[in-house]
Amino acid sequence: MRGGAGPSAGWFAAGLVTLSAAVLLGVSAGAASLSAADIARHLLSLLPLGVESPLTERQEALLVQLRLPRVVMGVLVGALLATAGGAYQGVFRNPLADPFLLGAAAGAGLGATLVIVFGAQFSDSPRALVPVAAFLGALFGVAAAYLLGATAGGGGTASLVLAGVAVSSFLSAAQTLVQQMGVDQLQRIFSWLLGGIGGGGWDDVRLVWPYAAVALLVLLACGYLLDMLALGDDKAVSLGLNPAAVRLVVIGAASLATAAAVSVSGLIGFVGIVVPHVVRRLVGSNYRAILPVTVLLGGAFMVLVDIVARTLVAPAELPIGVVTAFLGAPFFVLILRTTRHRGT
Repeated sequence: MRGGAGPSAGWFAAGLVTLSAAVLLGVSAGAASLSAADIARHLLSLLPLGVESPLTERQEALLVQLRLPRVVMGVLVGALLATAGGAYQGVFRNPLADPFLLGAAAGAGLGATLVIVFGAQFSDSPRALVPVAAFLGALFGVAAAYLLGATAGGGGTASLVLAGVAVSSFLSAAQTLVQQMGVDQLQRIFSWLLGGIGGGGWDDVRLVWPYAAVALLVLLACGYLLDMLALGDDKAVSLGLNPAAVRLVVIGAASLATAAAVSVSGLIGFVGIVVPHVVRRLVGSNYRAILPVTVLLGGAFMVLVDIVARTLVAPAELPIGVVTAFLGAPFFVLILRTTRHRGT
């Protein structure tokens, strides 16, 4: 299954099964029990098959208005962050590359913080502006990092990474300054920064899915180009590829994916490291196989993490970013030790 011309059919099918199982578990789990069989019968009742729904009106409202949008949002956010991580790792040829590498997270945090602190002065419903501000902030952070890297360091991989670190540091400092201006909003700010997918419902799904579709389609189409980049720039040029143009397209699409995800979920770390690394272990180094499976397992991973976040300390709920940090930090150390041992 390694190194084939396209995605491994076996692993892709396994990813579909895993995602389907995670979605079914996600809509079933919770304080109010909904069995998988009842949910399946309800979905069949929506089709002209003569099947009656076993759910009460209250159970149907719980499923359609609360659990389904939360699970769909989890699938979208997980797929976006994981696929962006895999794409960044392909572009930078570094297994530690992360969706927040180029200032997206810091820009999103600053945008959201500005609206939380000052939004009431400009809008009657400032909460609705938080995703938009986070999205614009993330895109600003990526654009600033890319322009700085291109002008100061020639646009090479190392210069882009260093520019991302510099821009992230500046934007994080600006966010801290804004927080001090709105100390009465600190709890809300930190709640958003720690990540979550349960607050917006279908409105957030409608906001993010167009960007998700564009970003994921572009990244999936770039799998072959990432495989060529892995051969080295000289080899890629000899095959007729423009490495700088490919990097621009992939970084742009991955940054759009990151911005779309964090605009509705807050800052959820390590998804873009953990999932692509696991997928690479399973399917090999071919990005035409890595990226499609990463989309599926990224969505499944986020849904399962959300289940843990809302059930581990029920009736309270943990921020998803806390759960992914507990899972991802040891994983990050393991990858770091592995890459150091290999001398990369």
